[in-house]
Amino acid sequence: MNNMLFDYDDNDIKSIYSYAKKLESRTFRDIKKEFDDSGLTYYLNPRDSKPVHIVKESKTGYTSNSKAKGQLGGFLERYYFGYQPNSHQGADFEKVGIELKQTCIDLTKKGEYRAGERLSITNISYKEPVVEDFYASHVWEKIKKILLVHYLRDKSKDRMDYQIKFVNLFTPPQKDLDIIIQDYKKINDKIKQGKAHELSESDTLYLGACTKGSTAIKSMQPQYYGEHILAKKRNFCFKQSYMNYVLKNYILTNNVPYESIIHDASSLGKMTFEEYIIHRIEKYVGKTDKELCEMFEREYNNNEAQWSHLAYLMLGIKGNHAEEFEKAGIVVKAIRIEKNNTIKENMSIPPFKFKELVQETWENSTLFNYFDTTRFLFVIYKSDGDCYKLIGSQLWNMPYNDLNKVVKAGWENIKQSLLNGVRFTLKQINNGVRVENSLPKKKDNPILHIRPHAQKSAYLLKDGTQIGDLSNANELPDGQWMTTQSFWINNTYLYTQLNVLKKSR
Repeated sequence: MNNMLFDYDDNDIKSIYSYAKKLESRTFRDIKKEFDDSGLTYYLNPRDSKPVHIVKESKTGYTSNSKAKGQLGGFLERYYFGYQPNSHQGADFEKVGIELKQTCIDLTKKGEYRAGERLSITNISYKEPVVEDFYASHVWEKIKKILLVHYLRDKSKDRMDYQIKFVNLFTPPQKDLDIIIQDYKKINDKIKQGKAHELSESDTLYLGACTKGSTAIKSMQPQYYGEHILAKKRNFCFKQSYMNYVLKNYILTNNVPYESIIHDASSLGKMTFEEYIIHRIEKYVGKTDKELCEMFEREYNNNEAQWSHLAYLMLGIKGNHAEEFEKAGIVVKAIRIEKNNTIKENMSIPPFKFKELVQETWENSTLFNYFDTTRFLFVIYKSDGDCYKLIGSQLWNMPYNDLNKVVKAGWENIKQSLLNGVRFTLKQINNGVRVENSLPKKKDNPILHIRPHAQKSAYLLKDGTQIGDLSNANELPDGQWMTTQSFWINNTYLYTQLNVLKKSR
């Protein structure tokens, strides 16, 4: 029998942490084997003389249900720490106030670690009034002292063979807590307005309100406030962008050099972080891009990156990585309004793969997740002679109904067109061949459309005809290849979302 299993004092933080650190470099299967060989049971008093309990993989669900992310955490609770998983709102190690949380990390093609998911914290209750005081809330109870276990996810392996990489005690630092508290208030304010059904992760910066998995549509509950409209069950969570920052800057040693917008919490005064950002940029309203480049001693090169970089410079950031933006998943986008009061460019978002899109449902789709978790800082310029003049800025996330009705309908239309099979028509033009396709066009949806992401086109058609370099394409469900596409937000829709224009009307 291995007498080292469960060998810790649950009254002592150092003892718990020292025992937990022994998880590093071990797989879940290693833990299973140690438990199987130990003769111990997993109940609260592990040394009681109870029957031997062997982990039955076929019965636990730890490997069979890949969507049940929390089950690996439950596995550690039972078979390494020796207590029953629970759903109560207190900390897991109640005597010392430590909460056990496990989360996955992924290894990128560049050999870098990235957070694989958001970190669920605790349920959002619709059955009772919200707790106004953050420090009296279940959220604070769960995050004030986290025993954070990172394991490496490798989808080519059995989940039991995932390796635990890092174990750390983590408490969000005060500069993060200041913004987390603002997020908590913003979520609660929406709930108190009877608008829990409109909650979105993109409403907030670090602390989000996430849906509870793929069954969210089936898990509707009446709200305590307002007209008791049914709302999806949600959890408080740390957003994936924040968890990625935690991993890179608080867990790993090879820190990415991010600059901070807020150097001292007192600089916020009574302003929220969002108000502070807008206030900083507002100081420069009326300046042209040329004047701003001169002020910040930046070359005026008139390329796409210039206008976004000016936003960072106005916020006191020399490069293009702001600490708070990385944590919050905020994307900076420069918008230029032309003399005829139109926006010339549509706004691109990351490319997608056809065969992956058709396997998705709306709520687990890459597109939904992107808009549901991403906030944008729009920095808005207007044509002024041969320059563009700064006229304002705003933090924006896509409105709930726009995303879940209009964008959803457009996405479903595109998905169905891909499943039906894309038809191609080749037309001769002066300098070669133009390939037209049957996919929905910009006119078919008022908010978004798809068009090529790559500058060079490439196709492989059913009859074997190949056009261009297929590295600029990806495969369709029917085996043909087509130029890689991105979703684009329509410029006409963007124009309607700009607050600075609404104020001037």
